[in-house]
Amino acid sequence: MAAKKIEIIYEDDNLVAINKPSGQLSIPDREQSERSLKEILQEKYGQIFTVHRLDKDTSGIVLFAKNAESHKYLCQLFEERKVKKIYSGIVMGRPEQETGDIEAPLAEHPLHKGTMHVHRKGKPAHTGYRILQSAASYSLVEFELFTGRTHQIRVHAKELGFPLACDPLYGDGKPVFLSTIKKKYNLGKFEEERPMINRLALHAHKLELTLSNGKLLTLQAALPKEFKALMQQLAKKS
Repeated sequence: MAAKKIEIIYEDDNLVAINKPSGQLSIPDREQSERSLKEILQEKYGQIFTVHRLDKDTSGIVLFAKNAESHKYLCQLFEERKVKKIYSGIVMGRPEQETGDIEAPLAEHPLHKGTMHVHRKGKPAHTGYRILQSAASYSLVEFELFTGRTHQIRVHAKELGFPLACDPLYGDGKPVFLSTIKKKYNLGKFEEERPMINRLALHAHKLELTLSNGKLLTLQAALPKEFKALMQQLAKKS
């Protein structure tokens, strides 16, 4: 099978930053079910090191190191929370507060393997949020991760009462159709409506970090076009 085309946001002698598409694994899974982004990069660069990863269905910026020294340095930045991590997400509904913080500890769910939940004995988790655009049915929200727990934004958004659109684990998992927003939406007799968004509506939009040479590096992955299209439709309606 031919390698998927990868979008390189930034590259130097020590690291490479990729705009990962939704639906692609960051690193190999146990089942070896499909080729991961790391395996594709190994074919291009030879040796490559995992710095962090995104959920399969989350799109956006992922960093990989090109050598052991850079890997150690970058991992330490993440561990010490010296990387600014900004995500964009579309949530269901409209949060009451324009900005806020969610501080709720997270632990693995005892009954549902592979999912997390808020639990007082869990690990501390802190997410900041800011509404960028809102409508009655969906809102575009900027999230900042101050900690990096599994599914953190997804669980915290649910805890707020506004789960991410199309989230099969913490929301209803249903695709977003234009017909549910636009009342006078008509299809042709033999047409089948295609969803506007049919993926987890979460995108790793921006990373800021200081390189080993002291230079501040700001990385951005453009907002997915389907996110923009939905918010444009909602703006027309309002």
